[in-house]
Amino acid sequence: MNHYTRKDIMRMVDEEDVGFIRLQFTDIFGMLKNVAITASQLEKALDNQIMFDGSSIEGFARIEDSDMYLYPDLDTFAIFPWRPQQGKVARLICDIYKPDGTVFESDPRYILKKVLSEAKAMGYDFDVGPECEFFLFHTDEDGRPTTLSHERATYFDLGPLDLGENARRDMVLTLEDMGFIVEASHHEVAPAQHEIDFRYAGALETADNIMTFKLVAKTIAKRHGLHATFMPKPKYGVNGSGMHINMSLSRDGINVFTDGKDEKGLSREAYFFIGGIMKHMKAISFITNPNVNSYKRLVPGYEAPVHIAWSARNRTPLLRVPSAKGAGTRVELRSPDPSANPYLALAVCLAAGLEGIRSEIVPPQSVDCNVFEMTEEQRREAGIEALPGSLREAAQEFAGDSYIQSVLGEDLSRKYIRAKEKEYADYRAQVSEWEIERYLHRM
Repeated sequence: MNHYTRKDIMRMVDEEDVGFIRLQFTDIFGMLKNVAITASQLEKALDNQIMFDGSSIEGFARIEDSDMYLYPDLDTFAIFPWRPQQGKVARLICDIYKPDGTVFESDPRYILKKVLSEAKAMGYDFDVGPECEFFLFHTDEDGRPTTLSHERATYFDLGPLDLGENARRDMVLTLEDMGFIVEASHHEVAPAQHEIDFRYAGALETADNIMTFKLVAKTIAKRHGLHATFMPKPKYGVNGSGMHINMSLSRDGINVFTDGKDEKGLSREAYFFIGGIMKHMKAISFITNPNVNSYKRLVPGYEAPVHIAWSARNRTPLLRVPSAKGAGTRVELRSPDPSANPYLALAVCLAAGLEGIRSEIVPPQSVDCNVFEMTEEQRREAGIEALPGSLREAAQEFAGDSYIQSVLGEDLSRKYIRAKEKEYADYRAQVSEWEIERYLHRM
């Protein structure tokens, strides 16, 4: 991660001929927002004097106390490689503050910072590596996205079968120009589905990187006449897109999840971390799988997890411990999807894991067989429960978990529940094409 001073920012803007700076922030639903300023207003921005109307951002503030201030994080300065080389465009990711100089408690970035501080007080740093999947679809004659693609490629296929190869390559090169270390990129299982994996980092940097990655993917796709979507399940009958989260805790740079004397190579902290996540997983799903469409992905038959179980041997359970040992020991949560707000998703996962460590929550026995092939009776005997089957179920689980609510805070939890209940009610009132095809001619 870069470490810039105010003087560094002023110098780079001058030397690189930066004409515009986008002051970016993320709303509670994971949508990237920005206020653009010219270079002439940079000093004002660095003095934390750029204001915006928080009441215009859903879930942020009431109209009577709507003034919000953007406090740039200097270490997030980056120049967009795809913009003009004269009058370049740069960005700074910002934290949100109130007029009295206090932090806005419902700012997702602040919520993650708060939980990271709790981890630091316990002696831990939280490192995360995401696996981000997405689809590349055609656009129509008006440039609007469709769900159409000519390709029929599948897992690890290459061009010319993989028709999105050139766009994906340009995304990787653009990310590297912005300082990312991209470890791998490849075609995924479904036609037109892709994955780009970038190097693990501290959780705050990773959340920032996820938001930047989505912007880059959409921007470069558009240049190729395509639309990049992070919708979890845009097409029936194929795999949906996930965002697996690989997590580890370290102390003084040493991975505390590893223990060479344990048969699975895991430390007590690792077991307790798993236990904490499993205890709160149903409520966590409300944040990691935050919309109606998320639960179209979490169904049997498409590789996504459905049951709350863990394993160090196979990929079917919710939580997996990959085979890498020592410094590479980590816990992979496989249910999150890329529509999640990464700041909130990482915050609730870390908070649950920390509670597991504090309370020494021992997880149930690992499940080292294919969970999907177990009968319902076998799962019941093993104490394996199912993830929420809908956004409404997840909202109910979240509403009943006071600990996970406390991570977001009372105000944000209330706003989030209200917004998602409305989303589900709107969804239930719709008449789908499936219903028309199924019932219209019969009734």
